[in-house]
Amino acid sequence: MEAIVGKINEILWGPWFIYGILLIGLFFSIITRFLQVRHIKDMFVLMFKGEKSEKGISSFQAMSIALSGRVGTGNIAGTATAIGMGGPGAVFWMWAIAFIGAATAYVESTLAQIYKEEKDTEYRGGPAFYIEKGMGQKWFAVIFAVAALAAMLVLMPGVQSNAIATAVENAFDVKTWITGLIIVVLLGTIIIGGVKWIANAAQIIVPFMALAYILMAIIIIAMNIKEVPAVFSLIFSSAFGAHEIFGGIIGSAIAWGVKRGIYSNEAGQGTGAHPAAAAEVSHPAKQGIVQAASVYIDTLLICTATAFMILFTGMYNVHDEKAADGADSYVYVGDFNKGGLTGEEQITFAKSIKEGAAYTQYAVDSSLPGFGGPFVAIALFFFAFTTIMAYYYIAETNVAYLFSGATEKVVIWLAKFAILISAFYGTIRTSDLAWAMGDVGLGLMVWINVIAILIIMKPAIVALKDYEKQKKEGKDPVFDPRKLGIKGADFWVDYNEKRKNK
Repeated sequence: MEAIVGKINEILWGPWFIYGILLIGLFFSIITRFLQVRHIKDMFVLMFKGEKSEKGISSFQAMSIALSGRVGTGNIAGTATAIGMGGPGAVFWMWAIAFIGAATAYVESTLAQIYKEEKDTEYRGGPAFYIEKGMGQKWFAVIFAVAALAAMLVLMPGVQSNAIATAVENAFDVKTWITGLIIVVLLGTIIIGGVKWIANAAQIIVPFMALAYILMAIIIIAMNIKEVPAVFSLIFSSAFGAHEIFGGIIGSAIAWGVKRGIYSNEAGQGTGAHPAAAAEVSHPAKQGIVQAASVYIDTLLICTATAFMILFTGMYNVHDEKAADGADSYVYVGDFNKGGLTGEEQITFAKSIKEGAAYTQYAVDSSLPGFGGPFVAIALFFFAFTTIMAYYYIAETNVAYLFSGATEKVVIWLAKFAILISAFYGTIRTSDLAWAMGDVGLGLMVWINVIAILIIMKPAIVALKDYEKQKKEGKDPVFDPRKLGIKGADFWVDYNEKRKNK
Protein backbone atom coordinates (compact mmCIF):
# COMPACT_ATOMS: atom_id res chain seq x y z
CA MET A 1 0.00 0.00 0.00
CA GLU A 2 2.76 2.46 0.94
CA ALA A 3 4.57 1.77 -2.35
CA ILE A 4 1.42 2.39 -4.42
CA VAL A 5 0.55 5.57 -2.54
CA GLY A 6 4.15 6.74 -2.89
CA LYS A 7 4.06 6.32 -6.68
CA ILE A 8 0.82 8.30 -6.91
CA ASN A 9 2.40 11.10 -4.89
CA GLU A 10 5.41 11.17 -7.21
CA ILE A 11 3.01 11.93 -10.07
CA LEU A 12 0.85 14.42 -8.16
CA TRP A 13 3.74 16.24 -6.51
CA GLY A 14 6.35 16.31 -9.27
CA PRO A 15 8.88 19.19 -9.27
CA TRP A 16 7.10 21.00 -12.11
CA PHE A 17 3.88 20.97 -10.07
CA ILE A 18 5.66 22.37 -7.00
CA TYR A 19 7.12 25.25 -8.99
CA GLY A 20 3.85 25.61 -10.93
CA ILE A 21 1.92 26.29 -7.72
CA LEU A 22 4.39 29.01 -6.81
CA LEU A 23 4.04 30.61 -10.26
CA ILE A 24 0.23 30.42 -10.17
CA GLY A 25 0.14 32.10 -6.76
CA LEU A 26 2.48 34.79 -8.07
CA PHE A 27 0.25 35.24 -11.13
CA PHE A 28 -2.86 35.75 -8.96
CA SER A 29 -0.89 38.16 -6.78
CA ILE A 30 0.09 40.26 -9.79
CA ILE A 31 -3.35 40.22 -11.42
CA THR A 32 -5.01 41.32 -8.14
CA ARG A 33 -2.26 43.94 -7.70
CA PHE A 34 -1.12 42.22 -4.51
CA LEU A 35 -4.41 42.60 -2.67
CA GLN A 36 -2.82 40.67 0.20
CA VAL A 37 -0.77 43.81 0.87
CA ARG A 38 -3.18 46.55 -0.25
CA HIS A 39 -6.15 45.25 1.72
CA ILE A 40 -4.53 44.14 4.98
CA LYS A 41 -6.66 46.62 6.94
CA ASP A 42 -9.87 45.46 5.24
CA MET A 43 -8.99 41.83 6.01
CA PHE A 44 -9.32 42.37 9.74
CA VAL A 45 -12.07 45.01 9.67
CA LEU A 46 -14.35 42.84 7.50
CA MET A 47 -13.58 39.78 9.60
CA PHE A 48 -15.72 41.12 12.46
CA LYS A 49 -18.35 43.04 10.46
CA GLY A 50 -20.40 40.29 8.83
CA GLU A 51 -23.68 39.26 10.44
CA LYS A 52 -24.99 35.72 10.58
CA SER A 53 -28.53 34.88 9.52
CA GLU A 54 -30.89 31.91 9.57
CA LYS A 55 -29.43 30.76 6.25
CA GLY A 56 -25.83 31.94 6.54
CA ILE A 57 -23.06 32.30 9.06
CA SER A 58 -21.00 35.39 9.92
CA SER A 59 -17.72 36.28 8.20
CA PHE A 60 -15.87 35.44 11.41
CA GLN A 61 -17.58 32.06 11.71
CA ALA A 62 -16.83 31.30 8.05
CA MET A 63 -13.21 32.23 8.59
CA SER A 64 -13.12 30.17 11.79
CA ILE A 65 -14.33 27.09 9.91
CA ALA A 66 -11.76 27.80 7.19
CA LEU A 67 -9.09 28.21 9.87
CA SER A 68 -10.29 24.96 11.43
CA GLY A 69 -9.35 23.30 8.15
CA ARG A 70 -6.14 25.26 7.73
CA VAL A 71 -4.88 25.15 11.34
CA GLY A 72 -4.26 21.50 12.06
CA THR A 73 -1.50 18.94 12.28
CA GLY A 74 0.20 20.65 9.35
CA ASN A 75 1.01 23.57 11.64
CA ILE A 76 2.78 21.44 14.23
CA ALA A 77 3.77 18.05 12.78
CA GLY A 78 3.80 19.31 9.17
CA THR A 79 6.07 22.27 9.88
CA ALA A 80 8.41 20.04 11.88
CA THR A 81 8.48 17.51 9.04
CA ALA A 82 9.27 20.26 6.53
CA ILE A 83 12.28 21.26 8.66
CA GLY A 84 13.32 17.64 9.16
CA MET A 85 13.20 16.83 5.44
CA GLY A 86 14.03 20.18 3.84
CA GLY A 87 16.13 21.92 6.47
CA PRO A 88 15.53 25.33 8.06
CA GLY A 89 15.20 26.86 4.57
CA ALA A 90 11.83 25.13 4.16
CA VAL A 91 10.41 27.71 6.58
CA PHE A 92 11.13 30.53 4.12
CA TRP A 93 9.33 28.67 1.33
CA MET A 94 6.35 28.10 3.63
CA TRP A 95 6.26 31.89 4.13
CA ALA A 96 6.52 32.42 0.38
CA ILE A 97 3.64 30.09 -0.46
CA ALA A 98 1.53 31.74 2.27
CA PHE A 99 2.17 35.25 0.95
CA ILE A 100 1.32 34.48 -2.67
CA GLY A 101 -1.24 31.87 -1.62
CA ALA A 102 -3.33 34.58 0.02
CA ALA A 103 -4.18 35.85 -3.47
CA THR A 104 -5.16 32.33 -4.54
CA ALA A 105 -7.38 32.03 -1.46
CA TYR A 106 -9.06 35.31 -2.40
CA VAL A 107 -9.86 34.09 -5.93
CA GLU A 108 -11.32 30.72 -4.94
CA SER A 109 -13.30 32.11 -1.97
CA THR A 110 -14.76 34.99 -4.01
CA LEU A 111 -15.78 32.58 -6.76
CA ALA A 112 -17.47 30.44 -4.09
CA GLN A 113 -19.49 33.46 -2.95
CA ILE A 114 -20.40 34.54 -6.50
CA TYR A 115 -21.71 31.11 -7.50
CA LYS A 116 -23.20 29.93 -4.20
CA GLU A 117 -26.72 28.52 -3.84
CA GLU A 118 -29.42 28.48 -1.21
CA LYS A 119 -30.26 24.86 -0.54
CA ASP A 120 -32.47 23.52 2.24
CA THR A 121 -32.40 26.91 4.04
CA GLU A 122 -28.57 26.97 4.05
CA TYR A 123 -26.00 28.62 1.80
CA ARG A 124 -23.91 26.10 -0.09
CA GLY A 125 -20.97 26.66 -2.40
CA GLY A 126 -17.42 25.70 -3.25
CA PRO A 127 -15.36 24.46 -6.20
CA ALA A 128 -17.97 22.00 -7.50
CA PHE A 129 -20.55 24.80 -7.64
CA TYR A 130 -18.32 27.39 -9.32
CA ILE A 131 -16.86 24.85 -11.74
CA GLU A 132 -20.36 23.97 -13.00
CA LYS A 133 -21.68 27.55 -13.11
CA GLY A 134 -18.49 29.30 -14.16
CA MET A 135 -17.13 26.75 -16.63
CA GLY A 136 -20.39 25.14 -17.65
CA GLN A 137 -18.75 21.73 -17.25
CA LYS A 138 -20.79 19.62 -14.85
CA TRP A 139 -18.66 16.52 -15.44
CA PHE A 140 -15.57 18.36 -14.20
CA ALA A 141 -17.50 19.62 -11.18
CA VAL A 142 -18.61 16.06 -10.38
CA ILE A 143 -14.99 14.88 -10.55
CA PHE A 144 -13.99 17.52 -8.00
CA ALA A 145 -16.91 16.65 -5.69
CA VAL A 146 -16.04 12.94 -5.79
CA ALA A 147 -12.33 13.71 -5.22
CA ALA A 148 -13.27 15.99 -2.31
CA LEU A 149 -15.40 13.28 -0.72
CA ALA A 150 -12.58 10.75 -1.06
CA ALA A 151 -10.08 13.21 0.42
CA MET A 152 -12.24 14.61 3.22
CA LEU A 153 -13.85 11.35 4.34
CA VAL A 154 -11.14 8.74 3.70
CA LEU A 155 -7.67 10.03 2.81
CA MET A 156 -7.08 13.07 5.03
CA PRO A 157 -8.83 12.63 8.42
CA GLY A 158 -6.31 9.95 9.37
CA VAL A 159 -3.43 12.43 9.19
CA GLN A 160 -5.08 14.59 11.85
CA SER A 161 -6.21 11.79 14.16
CA ASN A 162 -2.87 9.97 13.83
CA ALA A 163 -0.98 13.08 14.91
CA ILE A 164 -3.34 13.54 17.88
CA ALA A 165 -2.98 9.93 19.00
CA THR A 166 0.82 9.92 18.65
CA ALA A 167 1.25 13.19 20.56
CA VAL A 168 -1.15 12.10 23.33
CA GLU A 169 0.64 8.75 23.66
CA ASN A 170 4.03 10.50 23.90
CA ALA A 171 2.76 12.95 26.50
CA PHE A 172 0.34 10.91 28.60
CA ASP A 173 1.09 7.28 27.68
CA VAL A 174 -2.51 6.78 26.53
CA LYS A 175 -3.09 3.96 24.03
CA THR A 176 -3.82 5.26 20.54
CA TRP A 177 -7.09 3.34 20.24
CA ILE A 178 -8.40 4.99 23.40
CA THR A 179 -7.64 8.41 21.93
CA GLY A 180 -9.39 7.24 18.77
CA LEU A 181 -12.57 6.45 20.68
CA ILE A 182 -12.53 9.85 22.41
CA ILE A 183 -12.16 11.59 19.03
CA VAL A 184 -15.06 9.60 17.58
CA VAL A 185 -17.41 10.44 20.48
CA LEU A 186 -16.61 14.17 20.47
CA LEU A 187 -16.65 14.48 16.67
CA GLY A 188 -19.90 12.55 16.36
CA THR A 189 -21.58 14.83 18.91
CA ILE A 190 -20.63 17.98 16.98
CA ILE A 191 -21.23 16.93 13.37
CA ILE A 192 -24.75 15.73 14.16
CA GLY A 193 -25.68 19.41 14.60
CA GLY A 194 -24.51 20.39 11.10
CA VAL A 195 -22.87 23.62 9.97
CA LYS A 196 -24.20 25.84 12.78
CA TRP A 197 -22.79 23.58 15.51
CA ILE A 198 -19.49 23.31 13.64
CA ALA A 199 -19.34 27.11 13.23
CA ASN A 200 -20.10 27.75 16.91
CA ALA A 201 -17.47 25.24 18.06
CA ALA A 202 -14.85 26.57 15.63
CA GLN A 203 -15.26 30.24 16.58
CA ILE A 204 -14.57 29.39 20.22
CA ILE A 205 -11.86 26.72 19.98
CA VAL A 206 -9.70 28.02 17.13
CA PRO A 207 -8.97 31.60 18.32
CA PHE A 208 -8.38 30.50 21.92
CA MET A 209 -5.93 27.70 21.05
CA ALA A 210 -4.16 29.76 18.38
CA LEU A 211 -3.51 32.60 20.84
CA ALA A 212 -2.26 30.19 23.50
CA TYR A 213 0.08 28.54 21.01
CA ILE A 214 1.49 31.84 19.73
CA LEU A 215 1.99 33.01 23.33
CA MET A 216 4.02 29.88 24.05
CA ALA A 217 6.21 30.58 21.02
CA ILE A 218 6.76 34.17 22.20
CA ILE A 219 7.84 32.89 25.64
CA ILE A 220 10.36 30.48 24.11
CA ILE A 221 11.71 33.16 21.75
CA ALA A 222 12.10 35.51 24.72
CA MET A 223 14.02 32.82 26.61
CA ASN A 224 16.34 32.41 23.63
CA ILE A 225 16.38 36.04 22.47
CA LYS A 226 20.12 36.03 21.72
CA GLU A 227 19.51 33.43 19.00
CA VAL A 228 17.23 35.68 16.90
CA PRO A 229 19.85 36.90 14.38
CA ALA A 230 21.35 33.43 14.00
CA VAL A 231 17.97 31.76 13.39
CA PHE A 232 16.88 34.26 10.73
CA SER A 233 20.27 33.97 9.07
CA LEU A 234 19.94 30.17 9.11
CA ILE A 235 16.47 30.27 7.52
CA PHE A 236 17.40 32.64 4.69
CA SER A 237 20.81 31.18 3.91
CA SER A 238 19.36 27.64 3.87
CA ALA A 239 16.42 28.68 1.68
CA PHE A 240 18.71 29.76 -1.17
CA GLY A 241 21.42 27.16 -0.76
CA ALA A 242 24.00 29.61 0.66
CA HIS A 243 24.46 27.73 3.94
CA GLU A 244 27.52 25.47 3.89
CA ILE A 245 25.62 22.56 5.50
CA PHE A 246 22.25 22.82 3.77
CA GLY A 247 23.39 24.06 0.35
CA GLY A 248 22.98 20.61 -1.16
CA ILE A 249 19.31 20.26 -0.23
CA ILE A 250 17.87 23.49 -1.63
CA GLY A 251 15.52 21.42 -3.83
CA SER A 252 14.21 19.61 -0.76
CA ALA A 253 13.80 22.93 1.06
CA ILE A 254 11.60 24.32 -1.71
CA ALA A 255 9.66 21.08 -2.27
CA TRP A 256 8.93 20.40 1.40
CA GLY A 257 8.28 24.06 2.17
CA VAL A 258 5.73 24.35 -0.65
CA LYS A 259 4.14 20.94 -0.03
CA ARG A 260 3.72 21.40 3.71
CA GLY A 261 2.83 25.06 3.20
CA ILE A 262 -0.05 24.11 0.93
CA TYR A 263 -1.04 21.28 3.28
CA SER A 264 -1.20 23.75 6.13
CA ASN A 265 -2.75 26.89 4.59
CA GLU A 266 -4.74 25.00 1.91
CA ALA A 267 -4.57 27.92 -0.57
CA GLY A 268 -5.52 26.50 -3.97
CA GLN A 269 -6.98 23.34 -2.50
CA GLY A 270 -10.52 24.71 -2.51
CA THR A 271 -11.32 23.68 1.06
CA GLY A 272 -11.53 27.24 2.40
CA ALA A 273 -13.93 28.13 -0.41
CA HIS A 274 -16.66 25.90 1.06
CA PRO A 275 -17.20 27.82 4.34
CA ALA A 276 -16.53 31.10 2.50
CA ALA A 277 -19.69 30.49 0.47
CA ALA A 278 -21.76 30.09 3.63
CA ALA A 279 -20.99 33.60 4.92
CA GLU A 280 -23.72 36.27 4.99
CA VAL A 281 -22.12 39.23 3.18
CA SER A 282 -23.31 41.96 0.80
CA HIS A 283 -20.44 41.50 -1.66
CA PRO A 284 -18.41 38.37 -2.57
CA ALA A 285 -15.07 40.23 -2.47
CA LYS A 286 -15.59 40.92 1.23
CA GLN A 287 -15.37 37.25 2.16
CA GLY A 288 -12.61 36.64 -0.36
CA ILE A 289 -10.49 39.26 1.39
CA VAL A 290 -11.28 37.77 4.82
CA GLN A 291 -10.29 34.30 3.63
CA ALA A 292 -6.97 35.69 2.40
CA ALA A 293 -6.32 36.74 6.01
CA SER A 294 -6.86 33.17 7.20
CA VAL A 295 -3.86 32.07 5.14
CA TYR A 296 -1.71 34.67 6.89
CA ILE A 297 -2.96 33.61 10.33
CA ASP A 298 -2.34 29.96 9.56
CA THR A 299 1.19 30.10 8.15
CA LEU A 300 2.74 33.43 9.10
CA LEU A 301 1.60 33.06 12.72
CA ILE A 302 0.91 29.42 13.69
CA CYS A 303 3.44 27.65 11.44
CA THR A 304 6.06 30.27 12.21
CA ALA A 305 5.44 29.77 15.94
CA THR A 306 6.21 26.06 15.51
CA ALA A 307 9.28 26.72 13.36
CA PHE A 308 10.71 29.24 15.80
CA MET A 309 10.18 26.97 18.80
CA ILE A 310 12.10 24.21 17.00
CA LEU A 311 14.87 26.35 15.52
CA PHE A 312 15.46 28.59 18.55
CA THR A 313 15.93 25.55 20.77
CA GLY A 314 17.86 23.43 18.23
CA MET A 315 15.42 20.55 18.53
CA TYR A 316 15.70 19.09 15.05
CA ASN A 317 17.78 16.94 12.74
CA VAL A 318 17.72 17.09 8.95
CA HIS A 319 17.65 14.22 6.48
CA ASP A 320 19.69 14.08 3.29
CA GLU A 321 17.24 12.36 0.93
CA LYS A 322 20.03 11.83 -1.63
CA ALA A 323 22.26 9.92 0.78
CA ALA A 324 23.30 6.49 -0.46
CA ASP A 325 21.70 3.44 1.11
CA GLY A 326 23.35 2.66 4.40
CA ALA A 327 24.99 6.08 4.60
CA ASP A 328 24.32 8.58 7.36
CA SER A 329 21.18 10.34 6.12
CA TYR A 330 21.51 13.24 8.55
CA VAL A 331 23.30 16.34 7.32
CA TYR A 332 22.80 18.14 10.61
CA VAL A 333 21.83 17.30 14.16
CA GLY A 334 20.38 20.12 16.26
CA ASP A 335 21.36 20.77 19.84
CA PHE A 336 19.06 18.17 21.42
CA ASN A 337 18.69 18.20 25.18
CA LYS A 338 21.03 21.12 25.87
CA GLY A 339 23.28 20.47 28.82
CA GLY A 340 22.40 16.77 28.81
CA LEU A 341 23.45 14.41 26.05
CA THR A 342 26.66 15.08 24.14
CA GLY A 343 28.62 13.51 21.30
CA GLU A 344 27.48 10.09 20.08
CA GLU A 345 24.73 9.95 22.72
CA GLN A 346 23.21 13.15 21.34
CA ILE A 347 23.35 11.91 17.74
CA THR A 348 21.80 8.57 18.70
CA PHE A 349 19.03 10.35 20.60
CA ALA A 350 18.37 12.71 17.67
CA LYS A 351 18.05 9.82 15.23
CA SER A 352 15.59 8.07 17.53
CA ILE A 353 13.12 10.94 17.21
CA LYS A 354 10.93 10.86 14.14
CA GLU A 355 10.41 14.24 12.50
CA GLY A 356 6.97 15.55 13.39
CA ALA A 357 5.16 16.67 16.52
CA ALA A 358 7.91 15.16 18.70
CA TYR A 359 10.29 17.91 17.50
CA THR A 360 7.94 20.54 18.85
CA GLN A 361 7.34 18.66 22.09
CA TYR A 362 11.07 18.39 22.79
CA ALA A 363 11.53 22.05 21.79
CA VAL A 364 9.08 23.26 24.45
CA ASP A 365 10.49 20.77 26.98
CA SER A 366 14.02 22.10 26.47
CA SER A 367 12.92 25.53 27.68
CA LEU A 368 10.15 24.47 30.06
CA PRO A 369 11.01 20.96 31.31
CA GLY A 370 8.05 18.64 31.68
CA PHE A 371 5.67 21.05 29.94
CA GLY A 372 6.36 20.47 26.24
CA GLY A 373 4.80 17.06 25.78
CA PRO A 374 1.45 17.84 27.42
CA PHE A 375 1.15 21.35 25.95
CA VAL A 376 1.85 20.31 22.35
CA ALA A 377 -0.40 17.26 22.71
CA ILE A 378 -3.29 19.44 23.91
CA ALA A 379 -2.65 22.07 21.21
CA LEU A 380 -2.45 19.40 18.54
CA PHE A 381 -5.64 17.80 19.82
CA PHE A 382 -7.64 21.01 19.41
CA PHE A 383 -6.00 22.04 16.11
CA ALA A 384 -6.37 18.65 14.47
CA PHE A 385 -9.80 17.95 15.93
CA THR A 386 -11.27 21.16 14.53
CA THR A 387 -9.66 20.32 11.18
CA ILE A 388 -11.55 17.02 11.07
CA MET A 389 -14.73 19.01 11.86
CA ALA A 390 -14.00 21.24 8.87
CA TYR A 391 -13.37 18.17 6.70
CA TYR A 392 -16.84 16.91 7.54
CA TYR A 393 -18.44 20.25 6.66
CA ILE A 394 -16.64 20.27 3.30
CA ALA A 395 -17.73 16.69 2.64
CA GLU A 396 -21.34 17.53 3.51
CA THR A 397 -21.28 20.47 1.09
CA ASN A 398 -20.13 18.21 -1.74
CA VAL A 399 -22.79 15.65 -0.85
CA ALA A 400 -25.32 18.48 -1.13
CA TYR A 401 -23.95 19.27 -4.59
CA LEU A 402 -24.16 15.68 -5.83
CA PHE A 403 -27.46 14.63 -4.30
CA SER A 404 -30.84 16.04 -3.27
CA GLY A 405 -33.95 15.06 -1.36
CA ALA A 406 -34.09 11.81 0.60
CA THR A 407 -30.96 10.48 -1.13
CA GLU A 408 -28.94 13.46 0.11
CA LYS A 409 -30.02 12.85 3.71
CA VAL A 410 -29.04 9.17 3.52
CA VAL A 411 -25.64 9.95 1.98
CA ILE A 412 -24.98 12.64 4.62
CA TRP A 413 -25.46 10.05 7.34
CA LEU A 414 -23.15 7.67 5.47
CA ALA A 415 -20.60 10.50 5.32
CA LYS A 416 -20.85 10.97 9.10
CA PHE A 417 -20.08 7.28 9.67
CA ALA A 418 -17.29 7.29 7.06
CA ILE A 419 -15.36 10.17 8.64
CA LEU A 420 -15.75 8.67 12.12
CA ILE A 421 -14.34 5.34 10.88
CA SER A 422 -11.47 7.08 9.05
CA ALA A 423 -10.63 9.20 12.08
CA PHE A 424 -10.50 6.12 14.32
CA TYR A 425 -8.50 4.09 11.80
CA GLY A 426 -6.00 6.93 11.50
CA THR A 427 -5.13 6.65 15.19
CA ILE A 428 -3.92 3.06 14.82
CA ARG A 429 -2.13 3.09 11.46
CA THR A 430 1.46 4.17 10.82
CA SER A 431 2.12 7.89 10.47
CA ASP A 432 4.05 7.43 7.19
CA LEU A 433 1.02 5.87 5.50
CA ALA A 434 -1.32 8.46 7.04
CA TRP A 435 0.72 11.36 5.66
CA ALA A 436 1.18 9.69 2.27
CA MET A 437 -2.57 9.13 1.88
CA GLY A 438 -3.22 12.68 3.03
CA ASP A 439 -0.85 13.96 0.34
CA VAL A 440 -2.79 12.01 -2.30
CA GLY A 441 -6.07 13.57 -1.18
CA LEU A 442 -4.53 17.03 -1.09
CA GLY A 443 -2.89 16.61 -4.49
CA LEU A 444 -6.10 15.51 -6.21
CA MET A 445 -8.06 18.50 -4.92
CA VAL A 446 -5.33 21.03 -5.70
CA TRP A 447 -4.90 19.73 -9.25
CA ILE A 448 -8.60 19.97 -10.13
CA ASN A 449 -9.27 23.24 -8.30
CA VAL A 450 -6.25 25.14 -9.61
CA ILE A 451 -7.07 24.23 -13.21
CA ALA A 452 -10.63 25.45 -12.65
CA ILE A 453 -9.83 28.78 -11.02
CA LEU A 454 -7.24 29.57 -13.69
CA ILE A 455 -9.99 29.18 -16.31
CA ILE A 456 -12.79 31.04 -14.49
CA MET A 457 -10.89 33.62 -12.43
CA LYS A 458 -12.28 36.66 -14.30
CA PRO A 459 -15.46 37.13 -12.17
CA ALA A 460 -13.30 37.24 -9.01
CA ILE A 461 -11.09 39.95 -10.51
CA VAL A 462 -14.14 41.91 -11.72
CA ALA A 463 -15.69 41.62 -8.25
CA LEU A 464 -12.51 42.98 -6.64
CA LYS A 465 -12.49 46.03 -8.94
CA ASP A 466 -16.19 46.61 -8.25
CA TYR A 467 -15.60 46.37 -4.49
CA GLU A 468 -12.73 48.86 -4.67
CA LYS A 469 -14.74 51.24 -6.88
CA GLN A 470 -17.68 51.31 -4.46
CA LYS A 471 -15.34 51.75 -1.49
CA LYS A 472 -13.76 54.80 -3.15
CA GLU A 473 -17.26 56.24 -3.62
CA GLY A 474 -17.85 55.93 0.13
CA LYS A 475 -20.40 53.11 -0.20
CA ASP A 476 -20.76 49.84 1.62
CA PRO A 477 -20.16 47.59 -1.44
CA VAL A 478 -23.19 45.65 -2.70
CA PHE A 479 -22.88 43.05 -5.43
CA ASP A 480 -24.99 43.10 -8.61
CA PRO A 481 -23.74 40.50 -11.13
CA ARG A 482 -25.94 41.80 -13.96
CA LYS A 483 -24.26 45.24 -13.91
CA LEU A 484 -20.86 43.52 -14.07
CA GLY A 485 -21.82 41.12 -16.84
CA ILE A 486 -21.30 38.03 -14.66
CA LYS A 487 -23.52 35.14 -15.71
CA GLY A 488 -24.56 32.16 -13.60
CA ALA A 489 -24.70 34.09 -10.31
CA ASP A 490 -28.40 33.28 -9.88
CA PHE A 491 -28.31 33.51 -6.09
CA TRP A 492 -27.30 37.18 -6.19
CA VAL A 493 -29.95 38.06 -8.78
CA ASP A 494 -32.66 36.58 -6.52
CA TYR A 495 -31.04 38.08 -3.42
CA ASN A 496 -31.12 41.59 -4.89
CA GLU A 497 -34.74 41.19 -6.01
CA LYS A 498 -35.79 40.15 -2.50
CA ARG A 499 -33.92 43.08 -0.99
CA LYS A 500 -35.67 45.55 -3.33
CA ASN A 501 -39.09 44.16 -2.43
CA LYS A 502 -38.53 44.55 1.32
